[in-house]
Amino acid sequence: MKTPSFLATPLFGRAIAPDRLSLFLFFLASLADGALMPFFALWAQHEANIPIGYIGLLLACYAGGELVATPLLGGIADRIGRRPVLLCSTLGVGLGFVLLSHMHGVIAIAACLLAIGVFECALHPTVQTVIGDVVSEDQLRMRFASARIASGVGHVVGPALGAALALLSLNTVFVGCGVTLLLAALLVFCLMPETRPDHARAAHDDEEDEEGLSALFPAFRDRRLATLLLWFLALEIVDGWSAAVIPLYANGEHALSPSGVGLLFTYAAAVMAVLQWPVSKWSERMSSYPLVLGSGVALAGAFALLLLPPVPLTLYASVTLFALAQVLFGPLVPVTVNALAPPKARASYMAAVSTVNDLKDSAGPATGMFLYGLSASLPWMLGVPIALGAAAGLATTLRRHERGAQPTS
Repeated sequence: MKTPSFLATPLFGRAIAPDRLSLFLFFLASLADGALMPFFALWAQHEANIPIGYIGLLLACYAGGELVATPLLGGIADRIGRRPVLLCSTLGVGLGFVLLSHMHGVIAIAACLLAIGVFECALHPTVQTVIGDVVSEDQLRMRFASARIASGVGHVVGPALGAALALLSLNTVFVGCGVTLLLAALLVFCLMPETRPDHARAAHDDEEDEEGLSALFPAFRDRRLATLLLWFLALEIVDGWSAAVIPLYANGEHALSPSGVGLLFTYAAAVMAVLQWPVSKWSERMSSYPLVLGSGVALAGAFALLLLPPVPLTLYASVTLFALAQVLFGPLVPVTVNALAPPKARASYMAAVSTVNDLKDSAGPATGMFLYGLSASLPWMLGVPIALGAAAGLATTLRRHERGAQPTS
């Protein structure tokens, strides 16, 4: 598919390397997300006059729009190019947030959130694809680690930005988030070149007659990727239990106040952002196998600490281990997926990773809360063996790929 010239060419040429610009896009997207989420329920109740019982449903619409659309549209950058997809995605999400600040009524807000999720579905996989297009294989792990740092900093700064905007009004929080994404769209328009390889464009031009879901998401046909992502999903879901259950657990056991819970997770995001670079630099030449096993041990240790009577010391130690686990295995999966992907389907493969992240954000809290409802300690008791087993499976899968990728002498 031929891209119009004004969509294919940046206004100011290559003023900044595409991979470095991608890091800033990660920061802006995480900044908006971090600013929005703590205030969404308050806005829905006090500004949009939404009954409390519908607020969770609205959040599900936001996540559901992205989850449903990602398998269909997340890899569309393979067909029409990275730059036009990033422009449409950032513009759609930014304008959606601005529009949302003026909306009332459950149906209208739900429709708007679904649309925002659809536009957002291609954002993260396409930004990751740009990095995979332009960064050499030996530097890829560090660049994906840098992307996680940029995202972590955005999630640390975002709540503070949201709090400052909320002093004006809760509607202003949504406007601020929208402006942040519109700034991202402006940067893409002015600075981001098209990075899709020429041979990938030619390959898709020869396949214009391919139709259906398999044409839009060829990653589902790769058994190697499916095995990798199944273990990754299991590890991500149990890791997601912490963010959903710890606030209720810590507050319900009178270990932390609500503001104390907020400080706990701000600390966890800061730890991840601070540790990601030195740990990734230290492990840059290491095999994935010991790193993923180490992340499983860290997760199991975090769950074991939560089995102790909850006090601030054990809670802070636990979230430190959760952050360390993410630091260890977080950059490894996109690096491996990028290596598995043929150039013409790189965005589709990255969309598969994004789908797993979306499932983590939905299935993780849902399963964690279900287990917590059965018993306050059940998520932590099950988390230890599942984390160790999933880490062992993921580590073995990554090692098998690394051995297969080594040149034979």
